[in-house]
Amino acid sequence: MATEFDLVIRGGTLADGLGGELRDADVAVREGTIVAVGRVSGKGKEEIDARDRIVTPGFVDIHTHYDGQATWDSRLQPSSWHGVTTVVMGNCGVGFAPVRTSDHDRLIELMEGVEDIPGAALHEGLSWNWESFGDYLGALEKKPHDVDVCAQLPHGALRVYVMGERGAKLEAATQGDIAQMRALTAEAMRAGALGFTTSRTLNHRTVKGDPTPSLRATHEELLGIAKGMKDAGSGVFELISDFDNPDPVTEFGMIRRLVQESGRPLSLSLAQAGNPDGWRGLLAMIEQASRDGLAIRGQVAPRPIGILLGLQGTLNPFSAHETFAEIKDKSLAEKVRIMRDPAFKARMLAETGARQTHPLARRVMAFDRIFPLGDPPNYEPPKETALAAIAKREGRPAQDVAYDMLLQDAGKAFLFMPFANYANFNLDVCGEMIAHKDCVMGLGDGGAHVGIISDGSYPTYLLTHWGRDRSHGRFDLGYLVKRQTADTARAVGLLDRGVVAPGMKADINVIDFASLRVEAPKMAFDLPAGGKRLLQGASGYDATIVSGEITYRKGEATTALPGKLVRGPQAAP
Repeated sequence: MATEFDLVIRGGTLADGLGGELRDADVAVREGTIVAVGRVSGKGKEEIDARDRIVTPGFVDIHTHYDGQATWDSRLQPSSWHGVTTVVMGNCGVGFAPVRTSDHDRLIELMEGVEDIPGAALHEGLSWNWESFGDYLGALEKKPHDVDVCAQLPHGALRVYVMGERGAKLEAATQGDIAQMRALTAEAMRAGALGFTTSRTLNHRTVKGDPTPSLRATHEELLGIAKGMKDAGSGVFELISDFDNPDPVTEFGMIRRLVQESGRPLSLSLAQAGNPDGWRGLLAMIEQASRDGLAIRGQVAPRPIGILLGLQGTLNPFSAHETFAEIKDKSLAEKVRIMRDPAFKARMLAETGARQTHPLARRVMAFDRIFPLGDPPNYEPPKETALAAIAKREGRPAQDVAYDMLLQDAGKAFLFMPFANYANFNLDVCGEMIAHKDCVMGLGDGGAHVGIISDGSYPTYLLTHWGRDRSHGRFDLGYLVKRQTADTARAVGLLDRGVVAPGMKADINVIDFASLRVEAPKMAFDLPAGGKRLLQGASGYDATIVSGEITYRKGEATTALPGKLVRGPQAAP
């Protein structure tokens, strides 16, 4: 019998991305498009036996930072290990276009500082064969990938391109500057930018410690840029803010006006931070905006936002110690050998008291809120497993416990320090955000913070922790799949994917849900110039399919690289 389809996924349990009940269904694919869902009698050139497996749309991750990596690397790992088939990069106002030759170093310093991507890797990896944002998209388009790639116009690069040193020094934009930014924004959207992003947080600084150029951009400047998107008739607006300029109500009022006057949708970072209930006030304002017909969403995470502390990472509890400075540049094996010397340990711990006034030491030695990460990693650790609690039970100083834990697994072990979404030592607030109609999944930062964070695994964690493993407050699997597929795709205007239905793009996962796991993060040294990055894999993905081609089988890459640059929003079929 002649084959009728390129691929048939047969006998699986379908979570189609629409959030309803799971159902048994075959899925047939032809020329990169889903052509039949249900009982498929025709044969495929290739068939996947999906009995006892969950079939989902490919995951759409709207918050990544592969802006540099995508220019030199065809495999956008770790995201593509976690069922992600479309990534959206250029978030938080940082990226590499538009750019003048004289500003290459400035943009690298900004990315290195804000997103903890090694400057040496960026210097070696970036070809800089572009100036305009359209040129940058052209460079991306020439590189095949294992996922589809969407790029956003970053405010930091745009501001420096237009204003030069004045932009970097946070000077107010003139009317002429704003007019030029508006025109360049419209040009970028027409060239294929998916949106525009900006940062208004003091946490974002260059590697030299300077604030991000967009920190104090005026409403007039942001509105001019938003009107550039309106001129082009496309583009989503992504923003992170401290909401302190001068207060949350005033800042959110400015955000509302941007959406009202431009007609463009907007998402903003939402997390439980310093004030444990502050996020609720922000979400209430988002809710009101939604009732008023304004497309504003909170972008949220399914687990704590925190950093990993370890001897291989950027930070550990003793990073600010002068004693540790003696060995910080040595190999891991040599560090471990020296640190196992009781005399060296005694010197290190004796210095701890004096270091407590150091700002860095105060953060990375808050042992009542630092936990062993473990393998498998535990992102909802009980309060009694904090290092301070362990130390109290064992009758020894917390820094002594931390020191010994750093040496576990030949120095490859990590400690976990959550700083957001974990004020009450549980993830209940994340559950509230996941359940809220005005929130969208994001903030995974795939490709960024490579020495301290490994959150590109969010999509896998969303399904396993919230759909299977948590003792309470779980969600239906169909709902969770929708949150990472149809909902994320629609939030950024990608209406051709995120649902398994005839006519939709054939981006699909076949998942052994009983075996689905987030693995422990490991340090790799595979960036340009030998740069290091945390990578976190997964088990349980039988197959990941992009445009009808199988890119990963059982977690192993195939030779297929069907991922393409996505230029702008995509219409529904």
